[in-house]
Amino acid sequence: MFYFPVNEQLSLKLPTQADREELYAVVDQNRCHLRPWLPWVDDMKSPDDYKSIIKNWLNQYADNQGFQAAMVLEGNIVGMIGFHQLNWLNRQGEIGYWLAADQQGKGLASAAVRSLLAIGFEHYGLNRIEIRVAAPNHRSRAIPERLGFRKEGILKEAVHLYGRFEDIVVYGMTATEYHQGVGREGAGCNIK
Repeated sequence: MFYFPVNEQLSLKLPTQADREELYAVVDQNRCHLRPWLPWVDDMKSPDDYKSIIKNWLNQYADNQGFQAAMVLEGNIVGMIGFHQLNWLNRQGEIGYWLAADQQGKGLASAAVRSLLAIGFEHYGLNRIEIRVAAPNHRSRAIPERLGFRKEGILKEAVHLYGRFEDIVVYGMTATEYHQGVGREGAGCNIK
C-alpha cells in the first residue's frame, strides 16, 4: 500500500474504503471553500459516494497510472493530492490537490506538492510535471509559483464550474529544472 511521510506531522496515504466517512466529512465541512474550484463537490452526498471513487483510485495505483493520496496531518485527513494522470509515452504527469480551509497557510499543500515532485521525477522518472489551476484561485496558484514552476500559459474558458467557465493557468516543471534544484527543498523519494 502507498504510504509517504512528508515530514513529522504530514504523510500521504492511499485511501481505502475505511476512509470513506472521514473523506466525506472533510468535503462536507468544506463545501463552500471547495465548490468554486472543484466540479465534483455537489456529487458528494454521502460517504457511500466514495465507494466507487476509492475503488477507481486503488485501480489507478495498481495499474501504475498515478495515484490519489489523502493528506494526513497527525492522523486526520485534511485534503487530497495526486497525479490525475500519467502519460508514460511522453513521461508526463499532472498534479492536483485540495486542502481543508482551516489547514491553509501552514505550508501543507506546498510540502505535499514538493513530495509529489520527488516521487514523479525520482521514482517514476517523469520528464515533465504540470499543475493546472483556475485563474481566480490565487491561493492554489501560489503553490506552483512558490515551488518554481513556470507559468506556461492560460487555457481560455477551459473548465466548466457550476454554470460558469473559468480560465485555467498551466504551470510546468521539467526534470532538468527539478534536478537543478527547483522545488526540491526538503524533498526525497522514500515510498513505502
